[in-house]
Amino acid sequence: MRHIAAVLVILSSLAAPCAGASEEIKLDRAPVDLRDVASLQAGARAFVNYCLNCHSASLMRYNRLEDLGLTESQIKDNLIFAGDKVGELMNTAMTKKDAKEWFGTAPPDLSVIARARSPDWLYTYMRTFYRDPKTATGWNNMAFPNVAMPHVLWTLQGERVLKEEVVKDSAGNEMKDEHGAPRKAVKFETVTPGKLSAVEYDTLVRDLVNYLTWMAEPNQVERRQVGILVLFGLAILLVLTYLTYKSVWKDLH
Repeated sequence: MRHIAAVLVILSSLAAPCAGASEEIKLDRAPVDLRDVASLQAGARAFVNYCLNCHSASLMRYNRLEDLGLTESQIKDNLIFAGDKVGELMNTAMTKKDAKEWFGTAPPDLSVIARARSPDWLYTYMRTFYRDPKTATGWNNMAFPNVAMPHVLWTLQGERVLKEEVVKDSAGNEMKDEHGAPRKAVKFETVTPGKLSAVEYDTLVRDLVNYLTWMAEPNQVERRQVGILVLFGLAILLVLTYLTYKSVWKDLH
C-alpha cells in the first residue's frame, strides 16, 4: 500500500506542471524499443549522468538495472557516484527546500514520468529547448513554455534560438491565415553548435526516453507477452466451449 501511495503522490506532483504545458505543439513520435538492451543501458547512463543530480527516482533501485544485462560490479563502478549502495533507491542528495530556493520549484520525481507525460512528450520536450533571455534561466521550451528547468544538455545539443518566417507557397507567394494575416512558421536556428551532431543528440534523447519508459514499468514487456498468451488461451477455450455447446444441444434436439 505504501508503494501505491507513493505512486499517487508522484503522479499528483507531476500533474501540476502539466497545466503550463503547451497543448498546441505536435509531439514527435518517440522511437521507443524496450527490447533494445544497448539503448536501455545507454539511457540509464544518460539518466544517472544528467538527470539524477536534481531529479530522484524514488521507486527504482540501482540493482534493478541488472535486468538490463548489467552486473552488480558494472552498476557500482559506472552508475553510482554518491557512495550509495547497489540495493538503495535512486534518490538525489538535493533537498526539496534547496531545490525550491534555487529553481523556484522542486524538480519532480522521474520514476513514472513516462507514464505521467508519455514517451512522445518527453522525446519532444528534450529536443525543443531554445535560448530565451526573458526567462529566469535563459532557456525556454516549445513543449513546456516557461519551464523552470534549464537545458541541462545544451553543451551536447548546442544553443538554439527561435526564428519566425513567413510561409510561402510553391509560387513564392505569401500564404495567409483565416484572418488574412501572413502565415508564419517557427523554426530553430543554431547559434552555437554542440558537442554532438543532430543525429547523435536525437539518439541520446531516444536512449534516455527509452530508459525512462522502461523505468516507469520494468515488467511491461513480460506483461504484454503474458497477456498475449492469456488471450490465445482464452481464444482456444472459447472454441472448445462453442464446440461443446454444439455437441450437447445437438443430442437434445
